[in-house]
Amino acid sequence: MHAFDILTILCVGLMIGTEFAVSAFINPVVRQLENQAQAKILSLFARLLGKVMPVWYALSLVLMLVEAYLRRHESVLPFLLVATGIWIAVILYTIVMLVPINNRVALLEAGALPAGWLQQHRRWDMLHRWRIVFLVIAMIFLLRGILQ
Repeated sequence: MHAFDILTILCVGLMIGTEFAVSAFINPVVRQLENQAQAKILSLFARLLGKVMPVWYALSLVLMLVEAYLRRHESVLPFLLVATGIWIAVILYTIVMLVPINNRVALLEAGALPAGWLQQHRRWDMLHRWRIVFLVIAMIFLLRGILQ
């Protein structure tokens, strides 16, 4: 079970690290560029991460569910269930709040930027920070459940 625990921690942890890197490092750098360059980079990132992240979130959720199943008779089960519940809530939050904005950003064309596109991306960034907070909370519960 140790190898599976390591796989779960790595999968979830690296995904959260990627989300944090987008918010803490990538977006602040991109904001310093001119509007057309910003739009181009944000569109590229939105398309790439829009394809990769749903799979990564789903894989992480499956790993968390398996962790909970494997420890269903242990005292740490509530921690794993809370982590999984938060993860599911984050996925729903992402689908409802962030995906629609991400889809609009993915379609940006540097030559014809729609009004309010920059404000929409800033809104996405603010909502994304809340997502990171809840992902970290889920990770804390997951680690408590796995590491006992």
